[in-house]
This record gives sequence, C-alpha cells and structure tokens, in this order.
Amino acid sequence: MKNISINIDKALGAVTKEQVYAQEAKANECIATLHNGNGAGNDFLGWLHLPSSITDAELTDIENTANVLRSKCEVVVAIGIGGSYLGTKAVVEALNNSFDWLQSDRKNPVVLYAGQNIGEDYLYELCEILKGKQFGLINISKSGTTTEPALAFRMLKKQLEDAVGKEEAKHRIVAITDAKRGALRTLADQEGYKTFIIPDNVGGRFSVLTPVGLLPIAVAGFDIEKLVAGAADMEKACAANVPFAENPAAIYAATRNELYKKGKKIEILVNFNPKLHYVSEWWKQLYGESEGKDNKGIFPAAVDFSTDLHSMGQWIQDGERTIFETVISIEQPNHKVLFPSDDENLDGLNFLAGKRVDEVNKMAELGTQLAHVDGGVPNMRIVLPELSEYNIGGLLYFFEKACGISGYLLGVNPFNQPGVEAYKKNMFALLDKPGYEEESKAIRAKL
Repeated sequence: MKNISINIDKALGAVTKEQVYAQEAKANECIATLHNGNGAGNDFLGWLHLPSSITDAELTDIENTANVLRSKCEVVVAIGIGGSYLGTKAVVEALNNSFDWLQSDRKNPVVLYAGQNIGEDYLYELCEILKGKQFGLINISKSGTTTEPALAFRMLKKQLEDAVGKEEAKHRIVAITDAKRGALRTLADQEGYKTFIIPDNVGGRFSVLTPVGLLPIAVAGFDIEKLVAGAADMEKACAANVPFAENPAAIYAATRNELYKKGKKIEILVNFNPKLHYVSEWWKQLYGESEGKDNKGIFPAAVDFSTDLHSMGQWIQDGERTIFETVISIEQPNHKVLFPSDDENLDGLNFLAGKRVDEVNKMAELGTQLAHVDGGVPNMRIVLPELSEYNIGGLLYFFEKACGISGYLLGVNPFNQPGVEAYKKNMFALLDKPGYEEESKAIRAKL
C-alpha cells in the first residue's frame, strides 16, 4: 500500500541539502538513543513500538466495548484534556462527514467532548443537549483528579445516574485510567465500570494509539484495525535500520532543526483540507509540549488554507521572516465534484467548467507554496495518498517518531512537561484548595 512521503526541496533556500544530510550521524544517534532507551525521558517510550505490539485480543476487547456503547447510546461523551482528547478528535474529525451532526439516519453515536475546558456555558449547554438522550461516558484520566475532566465527569455521571439509574449507568461508563493508582481507578473498581489501562510508559500526547484514542474512535464507527495497521507500517518505515535518506521522520526532524538554527523559530502546519484542522491541534500539543522547554523550541502554529490565506496569508507572505511551513497535502480526495458551467458567466469562472474542485484546490496549494517560497518562507510537504484510517494512523506515528528524534536533536527531554504544573499550582492556591495554604498566602500577596 502506498505510504506517506515527504519532500523538502522547497525548504532548501534557507538551508542546503548538504546541511540537512550533515545531520545524518547525529539523527541516527538520536534514533539509537530512542531505541536503546538510554536518553532523557526513557521511562516514557511505550509509544515507540506500540503499533506493532497491539494484539488482536486487545483490539477485539476495545471493539466489543465500543459496540456495547454503540448499542445503548445516541451520544457518547469522551471526557479528557490535552492528549486525552486531541488525538481522538483529530482522527474523528479527519474521517467523519463534515456535517455529521446534521445527519438524521445515523449508524454511529455522536461523539462529544467534555473536560477539555472549564467553560461554564459549555458545560451547561452540554448537559442541556443530553437531556432526553441516551448517552454514555468515556472518562479518560490517569489520576482522576485533573480539574477539568474531574469536574465534567462529576456533573455528567450524576446526570446519567439520575436519568437511567445507577445500575444501568455503570454499563454506559468506561474508565480509561491507571492500572492500580488514582481516584478514577478506585472509583471504577468500586462501581464496576469497564476499564482500560493507560500504560505507565506512554505520555498523554503520545496516547492516541492506546485505548485513550482507540475506544472513542471505534465508538464513532471507524476501523481501528486499519488505523493501527497504518501506524505499524509507518513504524517499519521509520525504524532504526532504515537509512537516513529513506527515513521520513529523520528527514523531517533534521530539516526543521536546521531551519531552527537559521533563525526559523515558528513552524506553521498547513493543510488544504478542513478535515485536518484537529490534526493540527494534536500536532501543536505534540511538538509544543515536547520541545518547548529549557528556553528552546520551535513554536508550533497552524493554519487551514485556503481559508486562512484570507486572514493570515498577508503575515505569512510579508511578515517577519522567522517562519517556515510544513504542508500536509491529500493526493486524492474521497469524492468527486465538477465545477459547473454558467451561461451568463458573471463571475468569470467558466474557464474552470468541467474541472474537478480538487484541481482548483491543488493549484491554490501550488500557487501558495511558490509565492511563500519566493517570499522567503521555506516549505516542506507531507503527502498522504488519501484520507483514510490507514493513512491517518501512519501520519500520527510519523509525527510521533519525528518528535522524539527532533527533541533529542534539540537537546531537550521530549517526554516531560514540567511547565504544565506551574499554572495548576497557582490555580489551586487561588481556589484555596486544602494543602495549598502557604501557596495561597504567597500568591495573594502578589495580587
């Protein structure tokens, strides 16, 4: 099956091919460090061989659980924040009908999200829309105490139990959590919820190919076996024994780090398909949380073209030259739409009559790339043969593997996130959480 490819030719104005390939030895060393498990953050490398190690029995268990929820529920709410929801949403939005919520003849539950914010209006409106509907919950949290998902779960659990009774509710709640520890594990054991384990050695932003992502993706009606197969094939394509020149993850990691050395501090992930919006959001967490530390790191930004050409295109074309672009291009759309002819031709577009809409989109993509390169913005291009479970699985693993290599090339620990705790400490102090009395005094003195 045709796999994902990467082209760096349009990035070779700011850096040379020789400079990229001069990183071969160092990139290979980083790959070896990943595979030998002797680098920083080596206790969080469970994602590295995850696709090839998922068993048929594990996939069957996930699919069977998904089918139970599918049989009982019109709506399933996936509760989680960060990597506990972004991977799911990336895959579901990429593969779903763009107007899924308007479909009346449904075969799959609507997957909604909670615990990814503390918006009071959002929670109110979610609870309101669930009234009178058959719904279930997938609660995703290692600890069960992270504020956003814990708050959402407390509210939705009560609403579900009030609606269908505690006994039925336990058959509509699935907990994805730690194997032994934490509040959610304790509650799940007490209540008899179906559970799946978040592996200790897989961090949240790398967890989409664990039950964290696979269960809600299966509930939404997508083939998780194909998703995993795509990731497994990409695992082989980016393996330690693959030569540097043939390893897309290594090429991507080396090129972006060379661009960073040349003062390109911001990477803009570009798509020309609106279905990929949440892939970009997932990617932003993956790279931002992995590389943004020790006062280093490329800032990950994203745009949806051609939409954002009419808002951000000006800045990209003529703004500060601290940026480069990585374009995700879909080679073949899943549907065919021809541009119609019009007798009056008032808009002057009859020259496009009979052409596929995708041809117009591809020319927008090429024209934009050429303009931005001429304007001093280096471009890399990642090509997916089509939008499918297989290719999205491959794309996710490609970015994960490249992230590990890139983080080590940068000289940081790609697998921790110490800065994430700073805001939590302040929030708890301001809320007067028990145990934070001294912090509360200290922070209020600053106000």
